[in-house]
Amino acid sequence: MAIVEFPPLEDCDEHGLLAVGGDLEVESLLLAYSQGIFPWPISDEYPLAWFSPDPRGILAFDKLHLSKSFRKFLKKNPYEVKFNTNFEAVIMNCAAVKRNDQSSTWITPEIINAYIELQRLGFAYSIETYLDERLVGGVYGVCINKFYSGESMFHLEDNASKVALVSLLYMLKQRDIGWLDTQMVTSVVESLGGVEIPRETYLKMLKVSMTN
Repeated sequence: MAIVEFPPLEDCDEHGLLAVGGDLEVESLLLAYSQGIFPWPISDEYPLAWFSPDPRGILAFDKLHLSKSFRKFLKKNPYEVKFNTNFEAVIMNCAAVKRNDQSSTWITPEIINAYIELQRLGFAYSIETYLDERLVGGVYGVCINKFYSGESMFHLEDNASKVALVSLLYMLKQRDIGWLDTQMVTSVVESLGGVEIPRETYLKMLKVSMTN
């Protein structure tokens, strides 16, 4: 049964944890994202947890920073970039990434199946980078109206995920979408100009994006 209501965000703990349990039906996910909440399985003990951290990470186009070395790389960019042509392969590769601070992936089979269904219905997307027709990097996330999130990314070649992420930002800019929800600010996001903003500010931006 789909979730019909989440607790108020004021109930979040210091880590942004709001609730535990529920399901990953499309209606549940759409409700969560519309309220600034996202699922993040954190352990076997908490196989499905819902978060809304404060502060919140975003990457805005007008704050985008490209290092000299990355600009140089882009001039000889060997990758072909595609949009929404291989979502399943992207999320599967993201799930396979070994992360130093995690003993296992949060992209569980349940998450994979749920987001594949989201993408089938038009509420999730992928940006892919190819080298000689081989998938070597990508980003996937949620898209609702003018709201876009970046859920996870992977690379098999140097800068392949970063090229996908920057290409996504330029694509969004062409659609008059000036920012991407990154949930948290990772080292890659920070290197591109990602910042943390108060959750209250984020929720105002989210409301505008959801209704446009």
